[in-house]
Amino acid sequence: MADDKTLKVGSNELELVDFRLFKKEPDGSIYEGIYGINVAKVREIIKMPELTELPGSEDFVEGIFDLRGVVVPVIDLAKWMKIQVPSEDEAPIKKRVIIAEFNNMLIGFIVHDAKRIRRISWADIEPASFGVGQGKLDRSKITGITKLENGEIMLILDLESIVEEMGLFESNLDIEENEIEKFSGLVLLVDDSATARKIEKDALEKMGFEVIEAKNGEEGLQKLEELYSIYGNNLNDKLKLILSDVEMPKMDGYHMAAKIHNDPRFKDIPLIFSSSISDAFSDERGKEVGAEGYLVKFNPQKFYQAIAEVIKKSNKE
Repeated sequence: MADDKTLKVGSNELELVDFRLFKKEPDGSIYEGIYGINVAKVREIIKMPELTELPGSEDFVEGIFDLRGVVVPVIDLAKWMKIQVPSEDEAPIKKRVIIAEFNNMLIGFIVHDAKRIRRISWADIEPASFGVGQGKLDRSKITGITKLENGEIMLILDLESIVEEMGLFESNLDIEENEIEKFSGLVLLVDDSATARKIEKDALEKMGFEVIEAKNGEEGLQKLEELYSIYGNNLNDKLKLILSDVEMPKMDGYHMAAKIHNDPRFKDIPLIFSSSISDAFSDERGKEVGAEGYLVKFNPQKFYQAIAEVIKKSNKE
């Protein structure tokens, strides 16, 4: 298990639930896949509950069950990944359901075993940059990869993709044009997801901003340095906002925000987090590193309202 020290906000570390999925290869051998999900997205891990089938749903949706008054859909991750699962006689399968919470939703994921909690530095997590063949995960389903102490590789899955495939929420920030307040100036947008950056960039441009993009916290800090070399002390007048994801390879949003808050050149630039993590403590974690707000992706009304309020509060317009 992870050590007893509290994971500090801004430490550029995260804790991952290490879970396993077994695959039967064409030659009959058994492959044990190692996967991770951020502890901040995990509500609890339970034994297989009794499920009610959901007619007309995707084949990877095993059913639904009642979790203390909340109806939770349950996804078979192996089916979603289209892998052939060995029998329980062939592999040490101990089915568990990881109850995850993101985008203000609860959803269960069936896994073949849940091993432990691992504490890992974001600096040791690389973006997925490899090709894969038919029948395997494409890299758009993986948020990052990291090497474990024994040389094995852990894949951090983009479980939100499943929710999108199910049509439970839409990734957009569509709103009537006449409801959008207009501003001017620069916004630094930091997110490792190209899809999220496009959605949020389009929304920010509708508000009148010029958007500068970065793929992670390290690149975000580099962009700030580049902007400072251009504008100097006038940067605070030019750069109206930093909008950042939390989970990012190399450097996460909290660590980046802590560095910005401790830099006298940048500490007065408002920063808002925009993340799929929707646990009860995210807003407080953001405040600890100096953020002005915390948004759960993708809520159009709250997105435009929060940004407008922060810009006006900081007297940047």
